[in-house]
Parts: sequence; structure tokens; C-alpha cells
Amino acid sequence: MKAVVTGAAGFIGSHLVESLLADGHEVVGVDAFVDYYPRPAKETNLAAARKNQSFRLVEGLLQQMDLAPVLEGAGQVFHLGAQAGVRASWGKDFAAYTDHNVLGTQRLLEAALAARTGPIVYASSSSVYGDSPDLPLRESAACHPVSPYGVTKLAAEHLCCLYAKNHGLHTVSLRFFTVYGPRQRPDMAFHRFLKAARDGRPITVYGDGQQTRDFTFVADIVTATRAAASKGRPGYVYNVGGGERLTLNRVLETIEGVTGRRLEIVREPAQKGDMRDTFADTTAARQDLEFRSTVTLAEGLAREWAWIQEQP
Repeated sequence: MKAVVTGAAGFIGSHLVESLLADGHEVVGVDAFVDYYPRPAKETNLAAARKNQSFRLVEGLLQQMDLAPVLEGAGQVFHLGAQAGVRASWGKDFAAYTDHNVLGTQRLLEAALAARTGPIVYASSSSVYGDSPDLPLRESAACHPVSPYGVTKLAAEHLCCLYAKNHGLHTVSLRFFTVYGPRQRPDMAFHRFLKAARDGRPITVYGDGQQTRDFTFVADIVTATRAAASKGRPGYVYNVGGGERLTLNRVLETIEGVTGRRLEIVREPAQKGDMRDTFADTTAARQDLEFRSTVTLAEGLAREWAWIQEQP
């Protein structure tokens, strides 16, 4: 099978590419290498895939490139390409989020419709929910994003549902909950915390540390993403989470246990756009996708810690 992965050089995308290649599929990766974080890190993510003759990389922006040859004959399409970052989405940079996350998605959907591709799996985010008082979060809950980033992810999700309903395009959206693991972006919390532990530097924690998250290891995310392409219902949205609600303070204690090092913590006020609590109801994913989280937080942190220690 030919599979297309947008955002192939990213954190989750590169893991997905390797999983598909390992099962013998032909993979076309698409990435724009936007400058949200350094390109060399993304090139390193793709190092293993580039050694596989079944992998081909196409560099360019979804909203500008000719997607017809990329999508021709594609049995599955995984749309992970996006402008990332909650805190960076305010102010003058918002245009990049609408351009990459909304327009890029619309262009991909139009091209997929013309190419008659197989299922399209869209990587959405728990950021679409906002600060809902009802936990765990269910897919039927009203979505009120608290960041411009969340607004664009929800808009793209709506586009996927519209193309499924009005054009019969087989789209499935997955709301990822706080993904972590090897290759995590350098701006993400676990990457920063573990690197600080390695280097003996202080870490900055925004808020009182009692905010909670549902942390999901990247291998579990890849499993759910691939299952969505073969088992997901057209036009449906699924939560994908780790199945455990933990405070940030508890996570910091776990990091100290995994690394064997004491963290020096600097407390700062909570940031605009940061959700207070997240916790996924994954009933739908368990039923339709047969999804089960398999990696505990301590195990996943140990794997990311081993990776961090290998980094410059």
C-alpha cells in the first residue's frame, strides 16, 4: 500500500513513517520544514526512514504545492502537518496558524477528493475543548478553545467532517492528548524538563503545578492513528489519551525518580491559552479502533530520558 504522511519530519510523523515502513508499505512523506524549531532536529528524525528505499520525501507547503502526484494511488493519508504551539499562536504569528492549519488542510482535502484516495486521518488536538468543567472529556462535549492554536485545529477538524458529510470523503479525526516520547519537540514540557535534569539547570513551571493532563506515549498515538485508517468511522472524531489524569507536580516527582536527579523549579504565572485540566474519555476509540494505552508514564519517561541523554 502507498501511504502519504504530512508532517513526516515531525515528532509524531516520523514515528508513524517508520511504523508504516516496518510493515512493508510505500511511504511518501510531505514536510515544509517550517522554522518553529531547527531543521537539523527534523532531519535527524528522518534519518532511519531515508535509508529505506520505500520512502520518498516531498518538501513543500500543502497550500502551495501540486498535490495530485503526491496523492495518486494513495491507500491511506495521514495528515499530521501543522503549525504547532499554543503559546506562540497569539498576536502577529496567528496568520501562520490559519495558513498552515486551516488552508493547508482544506487544500489537502480538495486534492484527496480529486485523487479519490483512501481514508484520511487528521491529527487534531485536545486543545479544541478548552476549559470544560466536565471530565473526562467526551467527543460530544462543546468545544471552546482557549488559544488561537486550538481554534485553528478545531476549524480544520470541522472541515474534515464537512468533506465527509457533503462529499463522501472518508475522513477520521483524532484528538491527541499531550503526546510525549523520543523526538519530542524542544519547546514541549517533558523535553525541557528532562534536558534541564540532564544539564543541571533550573526549569520553569507555569502555574501552581496542580493543573492536570492526560499524557500519551507516542507509540500508543501511532497505534491509534494507524487503526483509525482501517477501522475509523467516516466523519467521526475520537479521543486518544493515556488513560490517567495526573498533576504536573506528580509528573515532576516521576521525572526526579526516573532521572535520579533533583529538579530546581522556578514558578511563573499561568500562561494565556494553557488549559487547566484535560482527561480523555476513550470509550469510542476502545470500541471502534480497539485502542488501549500500553505505556505507563514512568516507562515512557524512561524511554524519553534515554533519548535525551543521547542528544547534544
